[in-house]
Amino acid sequence: MKNSDENAGSTARPKRADAQRNKEALLDAAAAIFVTSGVEAPVRDIAAKAGVGTATIYRHFPTRADLIIAVYRHQVEACAEAGPALLASGATPYAALERWIGLFVDFLVTKHGLAAVLQPDNPGFDTLHAYFIDRLVPVCGRLLDAAADAGEIRSGIQAYELMRGIGNLCIGAGGDPRYDARRLVELLVAGLGNADGVVNPHG
Repeated sequence: MKNSDENAGSTARPKRADAQRNKEALLDAAAAIFVTSGVEAPVRDIAAKAGVGTATIYRHFPTRADLIIAVYRHQVEACAEAGPALLASGATPYAALERWIGLFVDFLVTKHGLAAVLQPDNPGFDTLHAYFIDRLVPVCGRLLDAAADAGEIRSGIQAYELMRGIGNLCIGAGGDPRYDARRLVELLVAGLGNADGVVNPHG
């Protein structure tokens, strides 16, 4: 028979798991609202989408900056974890790379909202930027290497350089209806194979 301490421990673990799932659902809801309504969207809208009360959000994230930074880190992790999963399940390494870059572009839309609450001279900005680089550049690099090894793209493409280029294409994506950043990113990705006789599989 389990003693009271063991019972307490087994009860605490599911509660912690539930709390983590609820927090992730909240962050997913906040990310979706930020994309459609901006980072200054009312907290009540985020709470309604997440199916929680506003007090729950403030309990986890006392300030809007806390919430935005948490969304940023949450999406970095989701993007990082998606790379290996797509590579394992994709029809080809190039298809996995293409889908991952689509997720990366989705992430950048939310990332740009950080400027509203976190300036480059804030120490937290450097910490987040380093976190972003450390987590995502290696993932992109593995996808590029796999596609190059499969003969689908040219070799020698640097992950940081590609991601920086995509980021530049996405700047101001929502500010001009005549500018389609996603289409330009698609053209960039399609062009990765147009050299040395290599043709990408969707060309």
